[in-house]
Amino acid sequence: MRIAVTDGIDANAKSTLESLGHSVIEKHYSIEELTSGCISDYDIVIIRSATILNSEIIKANTGINGKLSMIIRAGVGVDNIDLLAASDCSVSVCNTPNASTNAVVELTIGHLISSCRNIVRGDKMMKDGFWAKKELRGSELRGKNLGLLGYGRIAKGVADAARSMGMNIHAYDPYVNSNSSECLFHDSVESLFESCTHISIHCFLSDETKHLVDLKMISLMPSKDNHGIECGRHIVNCARGGIINEGDLYIALENGLLSTASLDVFEIEPAIKSPLLQLDGFHATPHVGASTFEAQKRIGEEIIAIVESHDSGIVPLTCLNK
Repeated sequence: MRIAVTDGIDANAKSTLESLGHSVIEKHYSIEELTSGCISDYDIVIIRSATILNSEIIKANTGINGKLSMIIRAGVGVDNIDLLAASDCSVSVCNTPNASTNAVVELTIGHLISSCRNIVRGDKMMKDGFWAKKELRGSELRGKNLGLLGYGRIAKGVADAARSMGMNIHAYDPYVNSNSSECLFHDSVESLFESCTHISIHCFLSDETKHLVDLKMISLMPSKDNHGIECGRHIVNCARGGIINEGDLYIALENGLLSTASLDVFEIEPAIKSPLLQLDGFHATPHVGASTFEAQKRIGEEIIAIVESHDSGIVPLTCLNK
């Protein structure tokens, strides 16, 4: 089969696919090129978050002469793919949900620890020549209430790690069975925010979740733990940009309502000109949740398995529109 890779792929995965007889072409295409049908001669397209496959693009590459029959999302989120249009055009859509879980869990925990212990700020001040020992008193995670907005694979991994550090785990997810003793489930987003000094976001971007976290929601968060110790309010998002209203986030940080915010994802990327970057309480990474050598290897292995299943006429286990 002919396979187009628009946002990069693990080198070993590419060589393995080629050794199996497939033709793999790595090239990033613009929206205009995709809309003109530039991948219609390929059987499969493999994308990450940078490539958008909307209804117009999918139809343009699956018309009378189009060969495209599968879209593979190297990662978890598929908000950049029109699933309904893909189904209408008989295009299978698969993702690699397990491969990057641990990498995103570790980054989320890293952001939680870094923000509460002023690691980024302390490093910068030392490099600027300041020994700010007295100014950088932080707070511990032990005993704090961590609210997980969404409770899928990654959130459960974060819960396990945070629980091992002594955090109390809360969650809200209307699509998950809440009859569990793993954590305290809430019946509304508002209830979750009212109960937690620390929030970590783990849901997909959709019409339902777009700008769900705004100034009103942030203002519901307590700033003291269960023992009355002032620890501030902290938010981490390693899920999807757009779930947080970034304008409201700026206001909350600037006026001190929010102590820290740590984002790996932004509504518009690359976000190198975001005004948030000018604020001391803001910490950023450039959408690197799945960017570990180990995760990329696992993603490549999952892609190979998906391609081989598709080539054999078998519906892959990770197909999202069977």
